[in-house]
Amino acid sequence: MALFNGFPQGTLPFLSELKANNNKAWFNDNKHRYEALVREPALAFIESMATGLTEISPHFRAIPKKVGGSLMRVYRDTRFASDKTPYKTNIGIQFRHELGKDVHAPGFYLHIEPEGCFVGAGIWHPDSKILNQIRTFMDDNPAAWRKAVEAPAFARHFNLEGDSLKRPPRGFAADHPLIEDLKRKDFIAIKAIEPEAIHSARFGRSVLEDFRSADALMRYLCTAINVNY
Repeated sequence: MALFNGFPQGTLPFLSELKANNNKAWFNDNKHRYEALVREPALAFIESMATGLTEISPHFRAIPKKVGGSLMRVYRDTRFASDKTPYKTNIGIQFRHELGKDVHAPGFYLHIEPEGCFVGAGIWHPDSKILNQIRTFMDDNPAAWRKAVEAPAFARHFNLEGDSLKRPPRGFAADHPLIEDLKRKDFIAIKAIEPEAIHSARFGRSVLEDFRSADALMRYLCTAINVNY
């Protein structure tokens, strides 16, 4: 696989064109550009991340496969969606925990899109069992939660985002000191990055530094759901 030297200058313009021409005929005519500007550099990026990711945690995987690896598929699942456009217009890369089989597992994430690029860390849309484990652990270990999300390197750059309940979850008082965090249905942290940064040969190192800044959050969440970090 090619050495990663940054995403090509044409990557973001291609994604913009795909958004404006989101149909099978256009994509088929431009499949060679998708390969050169999106998939090939994304797979090279994923491969370049393997060693550094292992240094953060040996339990997260960088898998440079066209299908079934860290690169999320370009084809949208439109079965239950009102938007029937067939293709995703962003690059999504998730480095999942070794025990995870889908995007709902603990993971580090990279999102590339002309309208905004960001790195992420955490657990997105966990099922009810995992969600309850996290909430219960947070209730039992509130000081460690505050320490994780208030760590200077993390708090300076990341914001906790995602969906939340409107009311306190069952079993937790409305006046609980951490009630706003206990209401969360997602435990994900996001840091915006400059789109131009993706073209740098040092981009992988920069992303790894951001992942390291989220180390305490990831360690907390993995401990909460009883998986190794």
